[in-house]
Amino acid sequence: MALDQRKIEDFAQEALPEPDLFIVSVHVSDTPVRPKVTILADGDQGITIQQCAKISRRVSKQIEETYGEELEYSIEVSSPGVDYPLTEARQFAKNVGRNIKITLAGGVEKVGVLQEVEIDGILFAEEVKVKHKVSLQEPVKVPYLDIVKAQIVISFK
Repeated sequence: MALDQRKIEDFAQEALPEPDLFIVSVHVSDTPVRPKVTILADGDQGITIQQCAKISRRVSKQIEETYGEELEYSIEVSSPGVDYPLTEARQFAKNVGRNIKITLAGGVEKVGVLQEVEIDGILFAEEVKVKHKVSLQEPVKVPYLDIVKAQIVISFK
């Protein structure tokens, strides 16, 4: 019996130990021999290794109760790395004030500062370079539906 992606997503949602935590993504490999469950979770204040372990144990228990103890699988629960795209409104909210790079529908890429998070989008101040100086334009609202990809820009200055 193959693991059902939707059931695993539900298990992961139910397994959250604190209300400030949220699921970023759940992936179940389609390998029938030994499927791998990968859960990315985060929190408004970040997530600890202990919280990831608790989610892993809770989801594993649900899988064993639903599919039987003889099912072989592997499970990995971690936080999304800094290079993982922002996909949830709560991830955007956690990164207000940081530089991000957004790719809009149509392929246009912009770099700037995430100013504010709203229900249906973000306020984004684009960086503009003029004579070797960087300045910010007035913030504009960018609807979530227009954002194809958003990532934190890492600076080593």
